[in-house]
Amino acid sequence: MTRIRFFASSAAVALATSMAAPAFAGEVRGVVADTTDTEALQAAEVVIEELGRRTATQRDGSYFFADVPAGSYTVTANYIGAEPVSFTIAVPEEGTVVQNFALGSAGSNILVIGQAANQASALSRKRAADGVSDVLTRDAIGQFPDQNVAESLRRLPGINVLNDQGEGRFVSVRGLDPELNATSLNGVRVPAPESDVRSVALDVISSDIIESIEVKKSLTPDMDGDTIGASVEIETTSAFDRRKDLLSVRLEGSYNDFSGELTPKGSIDFATRVTENFGVSGGLSYYNRQFETDNVEADDWVQFAGAPVPLELQYRDYDVERERISGTLNFDFRAGESTELYLRGVWSQFDDQEFRRRLTFDLGNFEDNGPTSQSGATAIFDDSQERIQVERDIKDRFERQRIQTISFGGESRWDSYFAEYSLSWAKSSEREDGSVDPAEFRNRFSGDGLIAAFDFSDPRVPLYSVSGNTADFLDPSIYELNDIEFTALSDAQDEEWAARLDFGYENYLENGTFTLQGGMKLRWRTKTYNKTVEFYEYDGPGTFSVADVLGSPRYPLADINPAPSDTGATDFFFDNFGDFELQTVDSQFDSAAEDYRAQEDITAGYVLGRYETDKLLVIGGVRYERTFSQTRGNQVALFEEDSTLPNGQVALDDTVLVTPISFTREYGDWLPSLNIRWEAQPDLILRAAGYRSLVRPRLSRLAPRFIVEVNDDDEVSGEFGNPALVPFKAWNFDASVEYYMSSNGGISAGFFYKDIDNFIVDVEVDTPGTFNGTAFDEAVIPINGDSATVWGVELSYSQTFDFLPGLLVQANYTYTDAEGSVPDGSLANLLDPVNYRDIALPASSKHTFNGVLGYEQGPLSLRFAGTYRDGYLDEINNDATLDRFVDDHFQLDFSARFELTDNIRLFYEWININNAKYFAFNNLGNRQNLYQFEEYNWTMKGGVRLTF
Repeated sequence: MTRIRFFASSAAVALATSMAAPAFAGEVRGVVADTTDTEALQAAEVVIEELGRRTATQRDGSYFFADVPAGSYTVTANYIGAEPVSFTIAVPEEGTVVQNFALGSAGSNILVIGQAANQASALSRKRAADGVSDVLTRDAIGQFPDQNVAESLRRLPGINVLNDQGEGRFVSVRGLDPELNATSLNGVRVPAPESDVRSVALDVISSDIIESIEVKKSLTPDMDGDTIGASVEIETTSAFDRRKDLLSVRLEGSYNDFSGELTPKGSIDFATRVTENFGVSGGLSYYNRQFETDNVEADDWVQFAGAPVPLELQYRDYDVERERISGTLNFDFRAGESTELYLRGVWSQFDDQEFRRRLTFDLGNFEDNGPTSQSGATAIFDDSQERIQVERDIKDRFERQRIQTISFGGESRWDSYFAEYSLSWAKSSEREDGSVDPAEFRNRFSGDGLIAAFDFSDPRVPLYSVSGNTADFLDPSIYELNDIEFTALSDAQDEEWAARLDFGYENYLENGTFTLQGGMKLRWRTKTYNKTVEFYEYDGPGTFSVADVLGSPRYPLADINPAPSDTGATDFFFDNFGDFELQTVDSQFDSAAEDYRAQEDITAGYVLGRYETDKLLVIGGVRYERTFSQTRGNQVALFEEDSTLPNGQVALDDTVLVTPISFTREYGDWLPSLNIRWEAQPDLILRAAGYRSLVRPRLSRLAPRFIVEVNDDDEVSGEFGNPALVPFKAWNFDASVEYYMSSNGGISAGFFYKDIDNFIVDVEVDTPGTFNGTAFDEAVIPINGDSATVWGVELSYSQTFDFLPGLLVQANYTYTDAEGSVPDGSLANLLDPVNYRDIALPASSKHTFNGVLGYEQGPLSLRFAGTYRDGYLDEINNDATLDRFVDDHFQLDFSARFELTDNIRLFYEWININNAKYFAFNNLGNRQNLYQFEEYNWTMKGGVRLTF
């Protein structure tokens, strides 16, 4: 705290010194809009030519120059896709000159509606940005390219999207783990709904309520320093974004080929100025999607003499219903000429109802001797040699995620002085209660004459066949209910309060402006996870089997019949609850193992200097962030019968001991940065940026959750949280060249480099050791590994063609080389880099490509969009041959819009035309071996948009 006070005092002295600069005479202000006066043009560049002073318009299209010497000047406004417009103005010794601009062809909608308008807006904001960034925007009637925020971001350079059941969920920037990104909504840092991550699942937020998304890839001192990949900044609508009122209604239906279901989607979007200085805007979006996923998974791969074989193989059939409701309500108010205030709220809810039928072959008893026989790609298992366990289960799970944010703030300007301030609250949650996950029916074949053969010639979809006693294998009555795992509660809550205050003073030089700015930000975050899981065994009269709840799955990859129905087991469990016996030990152990509570308070202060002319912008300064964290968890130890308890006695039965633990830490970080923007010639911009940043460890990894199991031979296996983890820290460098064409186009090339220290990995330790006072024989421990380096190149091209009217092309390519090193499975090697092995960083794809071919002429708009992501390392194993990799991904989408009238537009979308699939594998035996395969097929949407 002493450092912060000194820091703030120094900034105040510097500000007071600057305030002594002499004042000039007048002010110049105005608004830049399109020629139809529909849309306020954000990021239009306005220049006073003779003074070399430059500014970019705000989101309401406004611009402002203070202390302009009396005289005659040329003021010019530039915007991508429009011819520059200039005016000559006379500035008096005192007073204000108002000069508005209307850009674009007379009566044209090119800057307002459609693909060209989206592109012009995005390129203009990229050109005007202080640092390295990319932008997505919607047009004046609220059209956005994709169904959720994650999938929209897929179109930008350097962006990979990690899918969940075929839908974009997490975003990787420049090949880095999604954990290394930060997400803001209306300037509010968004906490993570899930219990075990920092990254925000962006499929929770509908794109229908979004005005723009900016991915900031370099940091300035006034920005939070907690990102290494990028800061993803999402903005919802403002009434001042538009010059005219808007009311837009969208109605559509969605059809998935696998499910055969037609489901609804609708949204309403509005913006109105109640008075000239007060506006209200908002929207509501609803989307129901029903789809199917066909999945195969294999695990426990072992190398035998013949070839690698999995000891567990699962055939999974998913029926999923997802419902997304998002709403936003914003108020904007101009309190005179000096102050603008806002109040913005966002509420988003994502419900996921999942039914999963699963056929599992458990071949673990063959681990020592391997299959009965192997021939080529076929492995045969005979139950006369070892037991074959076959499970047929059903998962009935409902999960709800919510993201809520409220922010109040504003900006005030008094001649050369300005202040920005805000108070905010954000809360994310994920809740599951009353789920049966799963109800397991099983039968053990031992000496019953069952022979199971598996064909691995297709590594993605191994096929099975049975012979011998097939009658029993196909008899639903022999698969009796073994147990039920009941999630009574899974409740993750992540809440953050924040307050920010910035002050600045602009000192006007002969050619340009120097701004001195300082400020502070306080953040108070609390994240909790509470889980209650209960295991039950059926102890009622008679038996209960798959035959009592027989379902009829649709699963084309293999025959998984007989299979239980969606809700039959759940209904039976609740209707006959008294006939089930609670397994107390397992329930106590699993319920206490994952609970934790974490508090993270961040106090930050910064000072920066900003020098700007019409050609050059330099922003340099330093930020200091002080972090206080307190984490609480449990040491949960399960002692099997006949094992030795801590008091030296022998356990007479399975025993669970739970001990609460807490840790407190405090540390500080200095984060300097420098951003340079130079307009070498008109429309040719060079950028360079260097900055220091950090990402704090996952709170779930920091939490002292020490999970220990002791068997009857007193062998100890553990899974540990690590309260001693320190943040990822990185030195980052960016350099880019951007050229903007007069005809709504741009070309850019960028280079980036990151040197990351303290990279965090989960390590499987297979040698005896001690961690935080607990001895073990094997364990999984998150550690700070060796340094990692990331470098790469981003190329981007976009253009509308004059010689081919209506044609629009967008393409970008990113090459990323991301390498780090991790230790092997020896505890001694955790701190011995000599024995580390080099890896590609998880989630990093070397090659990423996105392309769009669009046509827009008259009432018709067409767009083909393709996205390619190279394969990547997903998870690390202590045996490199068992590391999990994800195969490359290419997806093709198509959309069409037709304008019936000025107020009625029809649209059609065809998503995943080529049925892009998901494939994860290992390389045991120098071949690709299945971990997971999924396919989803295509989805079509169609509907109408009405604007008033």
